[in-house]
This record gives sequence, C-alpha cells and structure tokens, in this order.
Amino acid sequence: MKQRVLILCTGNSARSQMAEGLLRAMAGDRLEVFSAGSRPSGLVRPEAVAVLAEQGIDISGHRSKPAGEFAGQSFDFVITVCDNARESCPVFPGPSRRIHWSFEDPAALEADEQERLALFRRVRDEIAARLREFLGENGPRAA
Repeated sequence: MKQRVLILCTGNSARSQMAEGLLRAMAGDRLEVFSAGSRPSGLVRPEAVAVLAEQGIDISGHRSKPAGEFAGQSFDFVITVCDNARESCPVFPGPSRRIHWSFEDPAALEADEQERLALFRRVRDEIAARLREFLGENGPRAA
C-alpha cells in the first residue's frame, strides 16, 4: 500500500501547492500526495503555477482545498510548510508523523512581478531540497 502524505499551509495557494506538485513529480507513483489549507484562499497563485511549469510540472489543474476535506482520512506523514498551519494543524487518525518546515510566504511580498517570481523560484528550490532529504535513498523519512 502506498504511503500517504498531506502537505498543509494556511491558504493552500503557493507553498503547499508547490510542495504537492514537486513531491508528486519526485516520488512518481510511490506516494499518494495531497495538499490543503487551514484557511484556504480559494485560488492557486499563478506564480506557483509558472515556476513549477519552468521545471515541467503542471499544477494548473490544482485547487485550493480546506484541510477539513481530508477529515477522517489517515496519512503516514503530515507536513506543515508554514508556522500558522503548524499551530492550527488538525489531528488525523492513525499513526501519522508530523513534520514542520517553515518557508517564507512568496505571495506576501509587495514587489513587482520579476521580484515576486524570483522569490517564488527561491522558495520552490528550498522546498525541493527539503523534499529530496525527505525522500532520501530509501523512501520517506522524517527529516
């Protein structure tokens, strides 16, 4: 049975969406990967879609989802990617391992388009590095 991973953020519009897309691409069919938000924004940031498309990953069909959509489901790993989500992370049944990684919110930057895209790229790359550590040589582990 595939291990299940849920990635949580506040708005489920940028960091958790990028992490979901990246982890799906890195893990292939070895994992089931989902993302959600504690207070979903209702949209996926176009900058997140753009910077993943640069790497051949298409998240244009993703949608911003509430964590409650996954209530009652069990996950092997629940990863929070922002401090607010860590504080409000719901409890999921089963023996899930909780992991917290704090990444800067690229959507919060008040800047022109090029500066904002540069920050989205940096955060994308930071997330990818953590996910590579998480996957390791022998599959997922608490990193």
